[in-house]
Amino acid sequence: MINETSLKNLVSNPSCMDDYDPNAMPVAKAREFIQQFLNPVSVFETLALAESLGRVLAEDITSPSNVPNYNNSAMDGYALKATDVSASRLMVIGTAFAGKAFEGTVADGQCVRIMTGGAIPKGADTVVVQEKTVVDGKFINIIEAPKPHANVRYAGEDLKLGQTVLATGHLMRPADLGLIASLGIAEVRAYRKLKVAFFSTGDELVSVGQPLQTGQVYDSNRYTLFGMLTKLGVEVMDMGAIADDPILLENTLLSAVTQADVVITSGGVSVGEADYMKLLLAKHGQVMFWKIAMKPGRPLAYGKVGSAHYFGLPGNPVAVMVTFYQFVRDALLRLMGQSSPVPLPMFSVQCTQAIKKMTGRTEFQRGILFADTDGSWRVKPTGAQGSALLSSMSLANCFIVLDESVGNLEAGAMVQVQVLDGIV
Repeated sequence: MINETSLKNLVSNPSCMDDYDPNAMPVAKAREFIQQFLNPVSVFETLALAESLGRVLAEDITSPSNVPNYNNSAMDGYALKATDVSASRLMVIGTAFAGKAFEGTVADGQCVRIMTGGAIPKGADTVVVQEKTVVDGKFINIIEAPKPHANVRYAGEDLKLGQTVLATGHLMRPADLGLIASLGIAEVRAYRKLKVAFFSTGDELVSVGQPLQTGQVYDSNRYTLFGMLTKLGVEVMDMGAIADDPILLENTLLSAVTQADVVITSGGVSVGEADYMKLLLAKHGQVMFWKIAMKPGRPLAYGKVGSAHYFGLPGNPVAVMVTFYQFVRDALLRLMGQSSPVPLPMFSVQCTQAIKKMTGRTEFQRGILFADTDGSWRVKPTGAQGSALLSSMSLANCFIVLDESVGNLEAGAMVQVQVLDGIV
């Protein structure tokens, strides 16, 4: 783990680390560098179970009992002794319902009608499903013998007393709520919400609802950032759209870093843009400016301003979203306390259209993943791939990920896709 001193050294003397080239940073290397400087939140709070969705556990959840806590039937049928599985005719002596056990004992030649979830009666250890029997008054005739101990769910089969069910650093999902509820646990300890402030920079930006003048554009980046951050479950702080004014920018930056754990800006980090943000970041923090070998999203800044982590994203709308998903998402999950952030799913499919691409950089083209008439999954680009074409992100349900070794591709080539549905 590289410490704060190393970050300062790297900013002032990039050559102090092997293979560090801020003018041609590979995607994987940029991710690696960012991960080295992340210090997750440590403060935790106690939450009602229903309020913990999307939060990160601050302590292990251990099972206070066996689950299930009694032997029960996996099927509707008849509970009997394993020694009677070959018997063709058994007497029914009672019924065991889920939540209402049979109180007697099953002897040789006897069985008990049992419902799914019902406790296995004393003396019984096997269940024959009802479809394999024929009822004859107070008797059943077994038409297909079960295997001994079939169709029984044993105590502790799912979870054992004292077992770690979910570990510290686990991001709570819907299934986890039910799992913890099944243990009778009403509250959990979770790390506090990560506080993330963000703002856009640029004289050309206009808030939605206002008329546009020539040369102006609506500030869409704050809305996509708001959506992506909200999806992650962080505490969102929208600082607005800030003009290229050094005093306004400095006041906004300093206000953001005193309130938030992470500050994200869009615009102001590309070559040729106003230098105000770069000067302010150099004045108040330790920030590295990279030219990532990727498209879209070549300019990227990362570092610390005060105690806050800082991410400077490009100004183009698509580049903002691509760099967020490729770099910021995993970093935020780690800062939230998640022990091992799960990367976006990626797998190989056939691309139905030709793709033009230069080697030497990774491209994240927007794609549409679809099931073809033969049932196979395939992908096609959304169309034009300009970094200002936000409609391509709205149409896309995946990224077509083409690494630096890939050049032009013919239709029918196999490509890697990174699924966005359920995440965007």
